Amino acid sequence: MPDLIVMITNNTSNVVKDDAALVSVARHRSGLEGHSNKPIDSNERHLRTDHLLSDLKGRTISSAVVTIIAQGAQFVLNLGSIMVLARLLTPQDFGLFAMVTTVMGFLRVFKDAGLSTATVQREGITHAQVSNLFWINVATSGAISLVLAVGAPAIAWFYREPRLVGITLVLSSTFLLSGLTVQHTALLNRQMRFIATAIVQIGSMVIGTAVGIVMAWMDYSYWALVWGNFATVAASVVLTWMVIPWRPQLPRGRSGTRSLVGFGANLATGGLIYSFAKGADAILIGRFCGPASVGLYTRAAALLNRPMEQFMSPLHSVFVPALSRIQTEPERYRRTFLRVYEAMALLSCVCAGLLLALARPLTLVVLGAKWEPAVAIFAGLTIAAFCMPLGTASTWLFISQGRGRDWLFASSLISTITVASFIAGLPFGPTGVAIAYSTINLLIGMPVVYYFAGRAGPVSAADLWSGIFRYLPLWIVVCGVTWLADRLMVNSAPLAQLAVSAPLGLLAALVVICAVAPIRQTALGLTDILQEMIARTKR
Repeated sequence: MPDLIVMITNNTSNVVKDDAALVSVARHRSGLEGHSNKPIDSNERHLRTDHLLSDLKGRTISSAVVTIIAQGAQFVLNLGSIMVLARLLTPQDFGLFAMVTTVMGFLRVFKDAGLSTATVQREGITHAQVSNLFWINVATSGAISLVLAVGAPAIAWFYREPRLVGITLVLSSTFLLSGLTVQHTALLNRQMRFIATAIVQIGSMVIGTAVGIVMAWMDYSYWALVWGNFATVAASVVLTWMVIPWRPQLPRGRSGTRSLVGFGANLATGGLIYSFAKGADAILIGRFCGPASVGLYTRAAALLNRPMEQFMSPLHSVFVPALSRIQTEPERYRRTFLRVYEAMALLSCVCAGLLLALARPLTLVVLGAKWEPAVAIFAGLTIAAFCMPLGTASTWLFISQGRGRDWLFASSLISTITVASFIAGLPFGPTGVAIAYSTINLLIGMPVVYYFAGRAGPVSAADLWSGIFRYLPLWIVVCGVTWLADRLMVNSAPLAQLAVSAPLGLLAALVVICAVAPIRQTALGLTDILQEMIARTKR
């Protein structure tokens, strides 16, 4: 789910009026003005962002090119690993792994504690501040590892599954390991060094995937997933420290870290509440329906969410720093955000329409025939899939504007709505949970997010709503045409259904795009960006 979209950010180059003045302002805010003749500490140079503003458009487009290539590689790796592991392992194996990783998801937010976002968002930051944040991340990650390891028997008792003790003990160590990379990764994102980030992501994923597949082939069942995950995290630590030579100093007082921690605490608390809500579905299904049911549910969810995460994560990494750098220019900020947001709306509607109509053949082709019960779950989750990326994009407004308290309050409300949807659907099994979640979040959750996101700052709630209603007809047409084509081939093999129905759905999308002027304008903007990206790669 790549990032074709972030690049649109930069079609606003005509707003960069006086690059020299912008660089001067950036140097002043970074505490570098007046010290240009002094040697810059080797660690301090990893904190600077003044060089970005002189060519923000070009740098973002270059970053986008790298990110698209990297995400394409990760998508292929991820899809390949899903297809292979789904055929080598059972739903119960995935269910056992998901039971532990769901609990870990609640605690994962404390590993970061919102401090990586603070490092990226803050215009001026010092080596002492980042070092203090590093040690806070390591301390919290170590504490989480210890808590999780000690709580392994309790997790096994809750799920009534003794095998979870060993799984939890192994995976608990990944918290401490990943805590060593939080600030290093934040500095890479701050300076928009996405080639280095791509090397880390792809390299660690290749190693972890290889370990998982080899162990699954050797009949290690669920341990293949466990050790594959461990290998990915361990490789990420080594590669991250290799690509960025920044090294922390010992903790130091009176360095101005408190405000950063306060901002991060609001984000972390909001993230914890939201991650608890998002993980409640797997916990409830695992507790009341068993490991096989949660295995089916999590695989169906992963089939949808993994590509979406690969689409949104790099967008977040590129776009939040870019927005943060122009937060003092309201009109440019608004124009930049909406260009990206509308392009996301267009692509999301096309993809979501295809996914809902092709839920059965897609699930069977990727996961295999034994995963037939996951078809209805996947279809239920795709109902609101076209809104998910747009809702996520709206959270960038909170982060890039430093509105941590607003995000905390909004995420609390959204989390309550999400958990309520899971409870409402639980009596009807995993499929009921999926449908209830999609429906309730579409009708209630999105309005809440948009209200709070647009309540302050240059982008209003009306701007956000236009991104849904303007492109909703596109979703309806693509889904309808693709579904009819699939019905006509209902007796064909799943792969044949995909090969015929998906192109027809895309053709219908093309017709709508050409016929509707606002949608056509957004598509042409995407084309312009692609052409500029291609031209840039040839230089």
